[in-house]
Amino acid sequence: MINGGASNSHLKIEQKLKISALKCLQEKVRDSVSHFLLLGLPIPPEQQDVFFALFLGMYLTTVLGNLLILLLIRLDSRLHTPMYFYLRHLALTDLSFSSVTVPKMLMNMHTQDQYIPYAGCVTQMYFFIYFACIYNLLLTVMAYDRYVAICHPLHYTTIMREELCVSLVAGACLLSCASALSHTLLLARLMRRENHSSMSHFLLLGLPILPEQQGMFFALFLGMYLTTVLGNLLILLLIRLDSRLHTPMYLFLSHMALANISFSSVTVPKMLMNMHTQDPSILYAECVTQMYFFIYFGCVDNLLLTVMACDRYVAICHPLHYTTIMREELCVSLVAGACLLSCASALSNTLLLARLSFCADNIIPHFFCDLAALLKLSCSDTSINELGILTEGAAIVFLPLSGILVSYGRIGLSILRVPSTKGICKALFTCGSHLSVVSLFYGTIVALYLSPSSGKSNVKDMIASLMYTVVTPMLNPFIYSLRNRDMKLALGILFRNNNFFAK
Repeated sequence: MINGGASNSHLKIEQKLKISALKCLQEKVRDSVSHFLLLGLPIPPEQQDVFFALFLGMYLTTVLGNLLILLLIRLDSRLHTPMYFYLRHLALTDLSFSSVTVPKMLMNMHTQDQYIPYAGCVTQMYFFIYFACIYNLLLTVMAYDRYVAICHPLHYTTIMREELCVSLVAGACLLSCASALSHTLLLARLMRRENHSSMSHFLLLGLPILPEQQGMFFALFLGMYLTTVLGNLLILLLIRLDSRLHTPMYLFLSHMALANISFSSVTVPKMLMNMHTQDPSILYAECVTQMYFFIYFGCVDNLLLTVMACDRYVAICHPLHYTTIMREELCVSLVAGACLLSCASALSNTLLLARLSFCADNIIPHFFCDLAALLKLSCSDTSINELGILTEGAAIVFLPLSGILVSYGRIGLSILRVPSTKGICKALFTCGSHLSVVSLFYGTIVALYLSPSSGKSNVKDMIASLMYTVVTPMLNPFIYSLRNRDMKLALGILFRNNNFFAK
């Protein structure tokens, strides 16, 4: 009895000392809030090893079990059905969801180190919400799939076609991303260091246009935006309706058209609304969200240009192996990889920005929430943000550009080895449209960002942004429709189809 009482008393003393030590550590980091302390599970010290082995075994079972499901579905062609398509994504979500929290918990139990960095904490919360939402939505989609299979078995293959399955999964990912991003931004705003003020909104100065010219420029930009939307929607429609365009090149082109619409829609409608209402204010949450999607769709556009260059290289330099190399799984993986890298880039910049404080000046000399302009307004140390921009700039801009240059360099060498008029015509037909878009995209960067400064950096930045968000997305449909024989043929068939247009 005495020994048991002494043991309990000793355990209570250890717990009190642990809590006191944690409170002391909290006092030390309270001002900077650079780390958080995870207390973990209420497990006595002598049982830590047992529970560590238990949770490690459960986690390894989760990983291996879901990897086995992915492998079986991949290898067995009989499982290439909508139900197992959803099950594959559910298994991948299970694997990712567990990996968000369990490895950190196991590491804390093993090292007795409860620290987690600020960025690590917010990132963990983001992906916890993201994968939890995906899991919930995938269960709903699978329930709908079972309903169609049982209640409408004769129409199952026509209803649950591949396009619908991919769209449902993509929609689940998009909704989950929006939910996780909104919660993360709101929380990150509360957790900012040096929170000297409660900046609730910013003021966008907009374009340097005289008041009497506002109406003319409003009509001009509205026409350009509508042309961008309608032109890219026309590309999506042509690729969807013409079975001859169901190839890897046009798969990438359809995603780039969608990225162009989204990229313009992030900034131009808000600019037009501000010009029309003369109200330059934008809420803090709207500003950060606009910046996130501007970076996201800009990166997607850039990476898709690189993917399309690789596709053209394979088509010209390895034509006999084109169908085996550029198979559907690889194409989907490349597009998904571009979206994932773009999400990581946009999220990292957004989280780093959310840590900064904005004191008195809330006027942004731009027509949208540009990251560089926001950093200039901050009264916090922005050295980490600038380092992140330089690092990601090299990874997201210069590496893809190097890939494009290498691809076209090899294409040029392949043509020079066997010089012929037929080969040159084939190369121009295959690469002409893409090369024009690449030249327009990167030519703007070289001309406006790498040119010597003239002392009007704000005007230069706005001109460059207008080129990216208004001019380039508007010209892309014209380039691909006027310089591409297949697109012109599909467009001619569309306009000659009496079933498409009412008489």
